[in-house]
Amino acid sequence: MTAVLEGFATIGLVIALGALLAHIRLVDDQARVILSRLAFFVASPALLVTTIADTDVHGVLSGNLVATAAGVLVPALTYALAARFVWRRGSGDTVIGALSSSYVNAGNLGLPVAAYVLGNASFVAPTLLLQLLVLQPLALAVLDADRGGRRVSLRDILLRPFTNPLTLGTLLGLLLAVTGWRLPEFVGRPIELVGSMAVPGMLIAYGIALRLGPGLGGGIPKAELALTTALKLVVQPLVAYLVAHFALGLDGHPLLAVVVCSALPTAQNIYVHASRYDRATTLARDTILLTTAGAVPVILLIAYLLG
Repeated sequence: MTAVLEGFATIGLVIALGALLAHIRLVDDQARVILSRLAFFVASPALLVTTIADTDVHGVLSGNLVATAAGVLVPALTYALAARFVWRRGSGDTVIGALSSSYVNAGNLGLPVAAYVLGNASFVAPTLLLQLLVLQPLALAVLDADRGGRRVSLRDILLRPFTNPLTLGTLLGLLLAVTGWRLPEFVGRPIELVGSMAVPGMLIAYGIALRLGPGLGGGIPKAELALTTALKLVVQPLVAYLVAHFALGLDGHPLLAVVVCSALPTAQNIYVHASRYDRATTLARDTILLTTAGAVPVILLIAYLLG
């Protein structure tokens, strides 16, 4: 499982770089804000264009998508209910907590894991597209409306995503993938270059937050952090397994693909969203940290049991 460990090690080292830069006072919290904004408004949309344009979108129509969606829905709804009736969270905080419990790192970590554990990086495509085309636009619509201080309406859900740079990047990438069109090289190469800044920008900003922010669990109930972590590492892959195996009849390698992709840790861009909208930033940060560390043994165990 060398490639799996290398994927986690790469992420950890870049995060550590951000923490080191903050520790030696080369950067401050304002640098974190700037990096997060650049990642959100500029680099991430560019990365989405180039990533989705090269994805086989027909894979999203496979039966794997049903199990993947179930694996997302159960932990997200579980957290939303607890946030509403136990911790009385607002809609913005609830969205970030639900994403922390169910939105997997399908990009910079999912691709190498899929390539090594599953033998083909395209196995992560259904998860990637489900998140980018459905979960992320809906979540951002709610966050946009919550930031404006008004109730979410159907019009917000339908229209606001199309004003968001991440959604626009996703849709442009999907258009290129479906039609087979390719951007002219003089346009495509600058977009690819800018997009390459997204992942390191997110990770360095996250490392700065780890060093300058409150300690682990600071300012949030420990039970809430434990819930988001358990939902992500245990409930999500378990639900995906049950639906894929018993409802869809999947077995062998297709079953392994669904469960491994569902067991990936919480994506770093959830922290970018939390920072951008100033909602549940500590919960997002700490869930990412715990699930990234915990996903290593979980994925190795799944590969051993189902591989």
